[in-house]
Amino acid sequence: MTDLIEIAETKISNLNKLAIIAGLNVLEDDQQTVEVAEKLKKIIESQGNAFIFKASFDKANRSSVDSYRGPGLEKGLEIFKELKKSGYQLITDIHEISQVEKISEVIDIIQIPAFLCRQTDLIKEACQAGRPLNIKKGQFLSPDQMKNIIEKCNNFGNDQVMLCERGTSFGYHNLIVDMLGMSKLKSFNCPVVFDVTHSLQLPGQGKTAAGGRGEQAEDLAKAGVSLGIAGLFIEVHPNPEEALCDGPSATPLHEFESLLEKVNAVDQAVKGL
Repeated sequence: MTDLIEIAETKISNLNKLAIIAGLNVLEDDQQTVEVAEKLKKIIESQGNAFIFKASFDKANRSSVDSYRGPGLEKGLEIFKELKKSGYQLITDIHEISQVEKISEVIDIIQIPAFLCRQTDLIKEACQAGRPLNIKKGQFLSPDQMKNIIEKCNNFGNDQVMLCERGTSFGYHNLIVDMLGMSKLKSFNCPVVFDVTHSLQLPGQGKTAAGGRGEQAEDLAKAGVSLGIAGLFIEVHPNPEEALCDGPSATPLHEFESLLEKVNAVDQAVKGL
């Protein structure tokens, strides 16, 4: 495994200044996506962080058939291609082997969802696409079990792997973040990313959708970044109460700049940058 992921001039490492993976939970419409991406880019680059825009084209693992899933692969690719023309680096998640080829033509980093992190055939196909991977640790896995997934990736010829902490199941409707466990992930010689947004979820609290604790994003983000990690993964929305998916865990866009300033202060203190 490599402890440094390079995408053009962006270098993602536990030793470097924090990279920011930020954006929408899911694509809602073209105009909103562009506006959010532009605002995030301005804020993040003004503070000297590398920026990778994130959004899902399909939330395929929703509990309810009535939950909003997104525009789908083809429409999602159209939006991503427009963002690429404007110079954005992109990350999105895949759920099926058939999605890998088309996504890898546009996206810089392929994300493997937590629920699918042990799916060998999906991992194999993603590895062979030749893109860096951001693999979310399943809510049901111990940190040590992620070593098996790293070995799979090595076996399939891809050593560009980031490990992403997104909380651990604690009973039926709660997640906690094991800070010692996240520190353990760093020992596997991979860049570690902290998904603060999904760690704030309260799964199933809303019966047909997850609840969340978005108001505590700053507290959790500062705690995670204090471990000296490579990246912070955070979802924002102009109006979380109107978000079509996972609004309760999202950070209001107007609060993001202040949050990032405080998180960067922690990162700088820990790394001595």
